[in-house]
Amino acid sequence: MFSNSMTLWAGALLILSVGLWSCTTAQSDNAADCCLTTSDRRIPKKVVTSFTIQTSDGACRIPATIFVTKKGLKLCAPFPSENNWVSKLIDLILATPVQTPRKLKGKKQKPQ
Repeated sequence: MFSNSMTLWAGALLILSVGLWSCTTAQSDNAADCCLTTSDRRIPKKVVTSFTIQTSDGACRIPATIFVTKKGLKLCAPFPSENNWVSKLIDLILATPVQTPRKLKGKKQKPQ
């Protein structure tokens, strides 16, 4: 009788463990989109639409600046410091006003 009850408890514990493990694995499957390296090659302002700052205190290992181009590419640049091209490009992006599309009077706009 003791062996049947012990087998039942072991089976229940195994099922519970597998269930909890699969829940935590499913929740932690979010892959972080991180820069693994950076390039010091300058990026022209005319191709950049936005940027984000990547810090090393989260899921990513290195601090970096991620510039997004008009074609949707993500380019990894060094973390901005006071006197480098990255901080100057960020200042230019922040100073550029957001353009809203203008409506043409009396003319039909072409569908995109």
